[in-house]
Amino acid sequence: MRDLVIVGAGGFARETAAAVRAVNEVRAAWRLRGFLDDDPALHGTERSGVPILGGIDHLADLPGAAVLVCIGNPRHYGTRERVVGKLSLPPDRYATIVHPTAQVGSGSLVGPGTVLLAGVVLTADVTVGAHVAVMPQAVLTHDDVVGDFATIASGARLGGSALLERGSYIGAGALIREGVTIGARSLVGMGSVVLGDVPPDEIWVGNPARKLRSTSDTLTGATS
Repeated sequence: MRDLVIVGAGGFARETAAAVRAVNEVRAAWRLRGFLDDDPALHGTERSGVPILGGIDHLADLPGAAVLVCIGNPRHYGTRERVVGKLSLPPDRYATIVHPTAQVGSGSLVGPGTVLLAGVVLTADVTVGAHVAVMPQAVLTHDDVVGDFATIASGARLGGSALLERGSYIGAGALIREGVTIGARSLVGMGSVVLGDVPPDEIWVGNPARKLRSTSDTLTGATS
């Protein structure tokens, strides 16, 4: 078993910890040491039975541990990328977690630091980049490509050959038409139906989805 630490202690981090437990029930692979979070009020406490060891700088005391950066928030969804950049770790330091109930079809690839939660489906020849968060029951179909640091919330559906560019965010229950590109750092609101390409750095909502505003205010936020 390899030691593992999760950066963050919010909802996505705790969901990932549950996925790690599920993986270990099938095959003992990970020794989850705890969460790392820069909120000093959390240090020395537990969440979901997992200790919060300290701030992100505590990672220096765990040189052999694998790492997952599990920070996902639609209000500040660019934070995960900034934290990974701050850590400057090589790709082989990052774990990849695939919940046992997720289905990864033939020809599909999943990058380092990525988490596929319960019930996720990658049908065939799907490419998912590094540090991607895919929430429960999301479905990615043939030839989809998901860029690094993207987030796909629960129940989202992507038609074939869709492209999610780096750092994009797909809200819960959103539907993305086949062949559509979601531009880098753009956000698609929950339940939206996207029928055409979304440019970078924009928020789109509705059915059919239309531009609401730019993402300039959405991508700022705390680093943990």
